[in-house]
Parts: sequence; structure tokens; C-alpha cells
Amino acid sequence: MTNPAAAAPAPDLAVPADKDAPLKEDIRLLGRLLGDVLREQEGEQVFDVVETIRQTAVRFRREDDANADVELRTLLKKLTREQTISVVRAFSYFSHLANIAEDQHHIRRRRAHQLAGSPPQAGSVGFALGKLKAAGVTAATVQGFFEQALIAPVLTAHPTEVQRKSILDAEHAIARLLAERDQPLTPKQAKANLALLQSRITTLWQTRMLRYSKLTVADEIDNALSYYRITFLRELPGLYDDIADELSAHYGSDGAAVDASFIQMGSWIGGDRDGNPNVNAATMQEALTKHATTILDFYLDEVHALGAELSVSTLMVSVSAPLQALADASPDLSPHRSDEPYRRALINIYAKLASTARRLGATNILRKEVGHAEPYDDAGAFAADLKVLADSLAANHGASLVHPRLAHLQRAAAIFGFHLASLDMRQTSDVHERVLAELFAAAGAESDYAALPEAAKVALLLQELAQARLLVSPWASYSDETESELAILRAAKQIRQRYGARAIRNYIISHTETVSDLLEVLLLQKETGMLRLASGELDAMVIPLFETIPDLQRAAAIMRDCMALPLVAPLIARQGQLQEVMLGYSDSNKDGGFLTSNWELYKAEIDLVKVFSDARVKLRLFHGRGGTVGRGGGPSYEAILAQPPGTVNGQIRLTEQGEIIASKFSNAEIGRRNLELLVAATLEASLGQGDDNAAVSADLAGFEQVMAELSERAYHAYRNLVYETPGFTDYFFAATPIAEIAELNLGSRPASRKSTRRIEDLRAIPWGFSWGQCRLLLPGWYGFGSAVQAWIDDGEREQRLATLRAMYRHWPFFATLLSNMDMVLAKTDLPIASRYAELVPDVALRERIFDRIAAEHGATLACFESITGAGDRLAGNPLLARSIQNRFAYLDPLNHLQVELIERHRALAAGPLEMDNRVHRGIHLSINGVAAGLRNTG
Repeated sequence: MTNPAAAAPAPDLAVPADKDAPLKEDIRLLGRLLGDVLREQEGEQVFDVVETIRQTAVRFRREDDANADVELRTLLKKLTREQTISVVRAFSYFSHLANIAEDQHHIRRRRAHQLAGSPPQAGSVGFALGKLKAAGVTAATVQGFFEQALIAPVLTAHPTEVQRKSILDAEHAIARLLAERDQPLTPKQAKANLALLQSRITTLWQTRMLRYSKLTVADEIDNALSYYRITFLRELPGLYDDIADELSAHYGSDGAAVDASFIQMGSWIGGDRDGNPNVNAATMQEALTKHATTILDFYLDEVHALGAELSVSTLMVSVSAPLQALADASPDLSPHRSDEPYRRALINIYAKLASTARRLGATNILRKEVGHAEPYDDAGAFAADLKVLADSLAANHGASLVHPRLAHLQRAAAIFGFHLASLDMRQTSDVHERVLAELFAAAGAESDYAALPEAAKVALLLQELAQARLLVSPWASYSDETESELAILRAAKQIRQRYGARAIRNYIISHTETVSDLLEVLLLQKETGMLRLASGELDAMVIPLFETIPDLQRAAAIMRDCMALPLVAPLIARQGQLQEVMLGYSDSNKDGGFLTSNWELYKAEIDLVKVFSDARVKLRLFHGRGGTVGRGGGPSYEAILAQPPGTVNGQIRLTEQGEIIASKFSNAEIGRRNLELLVAATLEASLGQGDDNAAVSADLAGFEQVMAELSERAYHAYRNLVYETPGFTDYFFAATPIAEIAELNLGSRPASRKSTRRIEDLRAIPWGFSWGQCRLLLPGWYGFGSAVQAWIDDGEREQRLATLRAMYRHWPFFATLLSNMDMVLAKTDLPIASRYAELVPDVALRERIFDRIAAEHGATLACFESITGAGDRLAGNPLLARSIQNRFAYLDPLNHLQVELIERHRALAAGPLEMDNRVHRGIHLSINGVAAGLRNTG
């Protein structure tokens, strides 16, 4: 972070000898500007401290200077509390700025490929369609895929990644200015650009990075909606156009444009009450009000812009009769627009939208309508008015005026409606059981429902579902929990009536363990009017979430028995003979470790495919993936392609959360590329894996048997450490920031489902996130080394090693598993982790557990290298490898500082002194900085 040099000339768009040279220059530039801001704002002394720490960390990391480690610790120990905050902020902001530079470089490299006329890259729709056409897949088949597909990213809240809009806005401005430097700039423009960059970085420095009051669900809703404004509202409709162009390019006139809205958005924020007492009927209503306000604001802006653009006069061209009728109904009576029916029609549409927005909860429409018009009944009526405009233009020499704005607005209306995103409801099965136990007892139907065996529960639930009468009485009194749960379902029904059926259409049951868990939610929907058996109508699809290892093993049998019930089959038929199942990556990993979790998920998917095929029901899998590999993270494209055969079939939903949302969707171009990756992967996995599957099918049974044996060994190794080692819980709570994450109000949801220190009760997000913060990332690799070593030693070593190498070469599931583990191992750092281990006060416990972890890490590395032949981490992804390596020198000080701050915090907590808010703030900032630096630790 040295003094900025004179403005560098704009980079040449021609491919340089070092493709990463522009990235390095951008990072150096942003670092220099940050250093200059630091000197100006905090003074020369603080700048010198930060610079000395940076240079020492670089020397330790890149030059393997052992003395530098001692020097770094000494430097950090001497910092005052004020200096500590400044240093933490400096290195945290550097991580954020480095992310901006990397995103810009990805855009730059993609543009360079496009300018050079390079073939489509893997992960693009063009690449997928080319591959499919070469394999003989017809245009009709591809069209059929798009007409039936549903690809739905579902945004969920994350306790450490709720950035303030002020920070997001400043970072967007920096990204725009950085992109501007790729264009030819005059010296005066370059100087102005540099000055603006420095001013935006100054704004960052002077803006509070994070919220320090307790986060609310409303904060999390607002944070998620910011990504719609940045990316989804414009980039999703644009992506449809790109796909239409690719279809035309590969299939000619046969590749007609696709009308179906096959990409739709989902959200859990405001509807996910599993373990979150702050989510209720009011938060669901607040979420939908904010959703509707966001999308209607967008529509109003676009309609206003269209009114400015479509100055078409009937003195020049004719218009259709429906368009003229729409114009004649306009509240606009100005004689100046009497010959401009499109403008008058749009003024009418704007007035209808403004009335609709007020009806749906908007309170601040910035641009007042010309006059009153009645609100739209639904989004379909709005879409119909837009079609009147488009049809009239197309029929009267104005087809070129439809694109891009009107066509994009039509597409947006089809995708987002008035609800913007479908809000999922989620609750744990234990709560449903308690609520129904109370209802049954109060109605005199069953005194102790919870104590019944499963068969009796199912019989009672089916009997009650068949009854016309209700259990709930308006004259009975119920517990707060029961009243709240019933209120939520009643609110869901009202929300669907107000915002449209797509506003809420899914109900997810956490910890599904039995058929009765599914029937309980059907009965609760019946009690609140969301299930009407006489007509076979079910408002919210009941979706089981199988999370733990035992739950995954029972999943197929539960679904087979449930779908066979005479009461359930007609409901599934009304859903289009389709049923969704959600698989939980996070809890299965926390329960059984990385290897076993992946294997049990794979097996569950295979078994579900067979059961659904036998039942002639279409399966849609909802993948509950987190950011870190230990929670199902990793590149989405590879993950979807590695799914077992028959598990995608054009239907996929998957969660996106935390810093993953920020890294994927905080830049519009990067966001569009990530959305395209989902479409391309789903397209390939659904239609194009026949040859790949045939190549591996001959050996697949043997590969699966090996995997089963590895999983068994890995499971015992992981369980032995986490659940069976005396003192492990104490070690975990001392050697990671879990206590601080739970205590510092970093999210609206408690870190644990219950008020205990048991690992079983801890939520998976803070579990995985804590291991990422201390740079061990244990959930992403632990158990692999023990399993592979033991399996190899249990037979003919070279033969078994050859089998594992063949699995890596030929089986996408195993290759993707190792690729994800490679990324985790690249980010793991035992020397840094050992600093966190020093926080454990019991020296014997510390050494005993850390030595075990270190030994397993060494075994895992050795086995990984033996199988893949890669001596260096991320050998197949050198860009990511360099990115991680470059970041380490700036992450190391943050980790060291975090340890120092935790020591101070715990010392204050243990003594008579009052808590120091600066220490709290420093820990919170360091958590954000480390997460930003690693990019997928949540």
C-alpha cells in the first residue's frame, strides 16, 4: 500500500504475454490508493504500521522467512486498540478491493475471448448447445427441455454477510471506474478516473462497513433485494435473449425463441423459521411487500422510459385497435400527445402500476402518475397490456422498437410477476408434531399424539385429512407456538391471493424422518384452507428436507411409502405429476463428514430416481448447498454435471447464500455469467451425458463399492474425532471464533438450535464458518486421508491405488469431490490454524487434538497427491491458485489480529473489566475480512 504512482496507461485489449498482468496492475493500483487514503485519513504512523505488517507478512508467506513470523506476532501485540481497528479495516478493505479487481479481470478475459472469436467456453450455453448438437440432440428436444425446465437459485440469509447498501454502492462505483480504465483514456480522463477512484476508496474508509446493532430479518431481506437491483432484474431477461440467439445460431430457424420462464428466483429470507424465532407471519408479509415494491419500482421506471422512447405518431404509422383502446382509456388528456397513442397507452399502464403498487404495500412512489387508473388484478393483466404494445409495433413497421426495452420488460413480467421471487416456508418437523399434538388434544381426538408409534400417527393423520371438519376451534385457546404456526399458514394463503400463486408455493420440512412428517404439514394446510381435498388443490407443495446421514438413507423409502398413499397421489397429479425433494449438504456433513456426506447424498439421489421412476412421478431435487465445500459448495457448473444420471432432467433448485451471493451477483456481468452457468450445466446434465455415462458404466459398480468402503472408514474417523473424543467440544469452542460469532449478533438467527454447547445442536453455518475463519476448513477434508490410507493398506497397494486413479479419471462424481477438496486444501493453513489452537487453555487437550488434525491433514495431502499426481494445489486451475496465494499475505495479518482480539475479548469476559466495543468491532471486521478474502467459507 505505497504511494500511488502516476496514472497508468489503459491496458491493451490484445492478449498480453502474461494474461494476469492487468489483474496484478489493478490490485497494485487499488492497494496503492488504499495506502494513500490510509496515510491521509489515519496519519503517517498508522500507514507505516500497516505497511510494515504487510511487508513482514509477505516476507513470511512468499519468502518462507521464519523470523518474519516472530516479527509479525510482536508487531501485532504492540498495537493499541485504535491502531488494531485501523489495521483490521485496512486489510479487510484490501480483500474487498482485490475481489473487485478479480471480478473485473474475469470480465476482461471473457471479453478478450469474444473479441478474438474464441470457441464458446465450457459453462456457456453456446458450448452446451454445440456439444448437444454434435451428439445428435435435435432442436425439438432442446425446445422441449426449455419448455419444461425450472432452474431456480434460492437466496438465503447468512449471518456474516449482510453488507450495508452504502458499502455496496461504493464498491460498485469502484468496479465501474476500474472497468473504465480498460478503455482508451486521454491523459485528462485518466487523471480524473484516478481521482474518482481515490475518492470512492476514501468514501469506503469513512463509511462504517458493518452494522453493529442486532441484525433483523428486515435487514436480511433488504440486503438480498439489493442484488435484484444490481443483477437479476436486468440480467435475467437479457440472458433469455442470449439463449435465444444461441439457439438460432446452432439450430437455425428450428431454434425458435423460448417463451417459458424456465429461470425463476426463490428466497428463504422472511419465510425460513427453522431455528429462527424472529420469523413469523409479519416477516412473511414484510418480505412480500418489499418484493412487490422492488419489482413494481422497476416496472414503473421502465414504463416511464418507454414513454420517452416511443414517440410514435399516428400521423406517420397506424396502430392496432387494442392499442388505440388502451390509449383512449388513459388518464392523459394532453392535446400535445393526441397523435401519440403509445405514450398515452404507457401513461395508462403507468397509472395502473402505481395503483397496483399502492394496493400491494408501496408507500413511496417517487414519480407521481398523471391521473388515476384502477390497479391490475394480477401480473398477467400487466403482461397482456405489454403484449398489446408489442403486437401493435410488430404489425405496424415498429418491430425494431420492441427490442430491447419492451421485450425485456415483457420477459421480466413473465419471470418476476408482482411477487419478484417465490418465498419458501420452512420449519422443523418437531414443531409440526408439537402443534398437532396440541390440536389433537384440544379437540379430544388424541390425548398424546407425539407418543404414538409411526403407523398409528399415519393412520390418525389420514383419518383426520379425510374429515370435512376442522380440528381448530375459534373458541379454544392454544399456546403461542401453535398460534404462531397457524398464523403463518393463514398469512401464506392471504399472500398468495394478494401477490399471486407463485409468491408462496413451497413448504419445506427440516429433519424429515418419517411419512408422518409429510402428512402433518398436509393436515396443517387443511386446517388453514391451503389444502382443499374435495377439489384436490394444494397451495404449497410439501417438500421433505433430508439432512442427516440416517435421514438420507431413509429418503427413498419415505418417498415411496408417501407417494403410494391414495390421498397423496392425486395431489401430486395436480402438481403436474412432479414432486420436489430437498437434500441437505450442511447437516449431513456436520453429521458424518465430507466423504460420507457426499456419498450418502449420491446414493440417496440414485435411490430416489428409481423410486420416482417406479411411481411415474417426475423428481425435482432442491440442493441445499452452502458456500464452503463442507456445506456442498464449490463450482456450481461442475457440481451439476457430477450429479448421478437421471437426477437433473431439467429441474433443479439450489440455495445461494452468504459471501457466495456477493461474489456471484454483486457485479452485473459476473452475475449474468453465473446464471448462464446454471442453465448450461442443467442443459448438459439433462440432455448430454449419455456418452460420458456409457464410458464409466462398465466400471461404475466397482467404483461405487470402493466408495462405499472409503465412506465407512471416513465416517468412523470423522465421528471419532468430532463426537467421540473427550474434550473436542471444548477444543472447538476455544480454538475457533464460534463463541464470538454466536455472541456478537451477526445475524437474525441464533447460532445454535438449542441453548447448549453440543455440536449436534449447533447450526451448520456457524460450524463450517468457524473452521474457515481459523483456516482449517476441517469439514471439507477431514477423514479422507485415514479412509484412503486404511483401504489401500488393506489390499494390494499398487492395484488399489490404480483403482482410485481410474475413479478420478473416469467418474465425474469422484473427480468433482477431489477437485472441491483440492480447493479447500489450498485455502487450509496449518501454521495459521496453530495460532488459533493456542487459544485453548488446556495445553494437553490442545496438543492432543491439534496433532490429530495435523496428522490427518498430512495423510489427506499425501493420498490426494498419490491419486491425482498433482504435487501442487489447484494445479488444474492456476488462476485460482495464484489468486489464493496472492491473498494469503494479506489474510495472514487478519488471522493473527483476530486471534489477538479474541484473546483480549476473552480476557475481558473472564475478568472484572467491562467489555470494550472496539474489541467487538475488531473481531466483527476481521470475520468479514477473512470471509471476503477466502470468498467461500460460509
